[in-house]
Parts: sequence; C-alpha cells; structure tokens
Amino acid sequence: MPALSTNLRALWGRAYVRIIGVNREPSWIAFDVILPVLGTASYVYIYKAMNASREFMGFAILGGAMTAYWMNVLWAMASQFYWEKESGNLELYFIAPISRMSVLLGMAAGGMITTTTRALSVIIIGGLMFGVRFSVENPVWALTTFILTVVALYGMGMCMSSLFMLYGREAWHTANLLQEPVYLLTGFYFPVRALGFWVALSGSLVPLTFGIDAMRQLVFGSAAMGFLPVEIEIGALAGLAVLFMVAASTALGFMERLAKREGRLTLKWQ
Repeated sequence: MPALSTNLRALWGRAYVRIIGVNREPSWIAFDVILPVLGTASYVYIYKAMNASREFMGFAILGGAMTAYWMNVLWAMASQFYWEKESGNLELYFIAPISRMSVLLGMAAGGMITTTTRALSVIIIGGLMFGVRFSVENPVWALTTFILTVVALYGMGMCMSSLFMLYGREAWHTANLLQEPVYLLTGFYFPVRALGFWVALSGSLVPLTFGIDAMRQLVFGSAAMGFLPVEIEIGALAGLAVLFMVAASTALGFMERLAKREGRLTLKWQ
C-alpha cells in the first residue's frame, strides 16, 4: 500500500487545482449562487400555488441544497476518470504510486467549495425569500446525518467511476440518465414516503434518500412526514457508507488490475 503521506499529497494536489480555479474565476461563484436558487424557487412556487404549509416549502429548499452534492458526485467523481482518459491523463494515475481513491477524493474535496457555496446559498436565500425558518433541535445528530450522507454518497460516486470507465463513451449518457430519476426516487422536493413503502425503500439505495429524509425530520419534526425513524435512517446511512467504501476500493482495484493486465482502459478507441 502506498504511504499515507503520499496519498494525502495526491489528494491535496487534485483538490488544489479546483480551489485555485474557483479563485481565478470569481464569476462562477455568482452562477453557483443564483442559478440553484432559481431552480429551487420553481418548486417552492408550486407549493405556494397549492397553499401548502411553509414546511413543504422548507422541504423543497433543503432538497434543493442537497442537489449540489449529488451533482458534485455525478460529475466530479463518477465521470472524472472517463474525462481523464479522454484528455490523456489516465495513464499517469495508473503508474503513480498512489491509491486511485485519493485522486477521486481530492477532486471531490476541491469541488466542495463551490458545492457548499451552492448549498448554503439555496438555504439562506431561499429561507429569506419565502420566510422559511430552519430550527435544528439536535445539531449533533444533524451534523452526523450530513457527514454520513456525504461519505456514503462519495463512496457511491467512486463505485460509479469504475462503471463509467467500463462503459466508455456511454459515461456521458449514463450520467444524464441518472440525474432526473434520482431527483424523483430520493424525494429531493417532497416527502419520499409519498411514493409508497417499496418504491421509497428501493430509492434508498441512493444515500440521499435517507439523508434528506432524516435531516427534514431533525429540522421540521413531525411535520416532515418521515419515511422511517431517524435512528434507523442514521444506522442505514452508516451501513451504506461502509458498503460503498468497500465496494469502491474493490471496483477501483479491479479496474487497476485490468489496466495493468490488458492495457485496455487507457485506449480512447475502446
């Protein structure tokens, strides 16, 4: 196994590029603040037109904030090795004495600045615009839920990076295909239990389902129309985090062995 210090340097090296990139293009911050709020506002206005309670508006705002992390996983992690292959950098990652997970984590960590900016802007601006108050009674549980959701979600993204690599040119279409159905199945803008127990349970394979539902219960209490008790959802998130991290390590190891044995993954025409 490569030394921990080497992997940490690799992680920082990939994160540094994205952090500096944001500072060199301040205009991107404006787009990351304004555009997500507009998308979320459309769902809030639907609830306003239906004379729904402010809790439902809060559901949409909180879900809209979490879409930033899903997009970061889908485009900054799952598709990343495919784009590195297209640009001719993938060979460097395979011959470097580092773990491929450190490269993906560095890319995701670097994107966390814009991702968190996007999420906070949706919550703050959306809450002020529509008069929604977010009151967290148990901050420790809320923070634990958020961390477990992000860890499980990024583990899922690392698993998907291997699948996207094997799909080759279909990675772009696969990413687009997954984007909208996940919005529905995870209940980004509505309580997921409205889909029915079995549909909601199948959608919980994406960690955001339990993560968003648990955070809504912690913020809005009984008005959140929770799918399962918070304790069960937090336990499930911990299990998903371990499962996806182990699966990601296995999948990336398989991809690395395939590249060394057959030399197929780094050829653009494959």
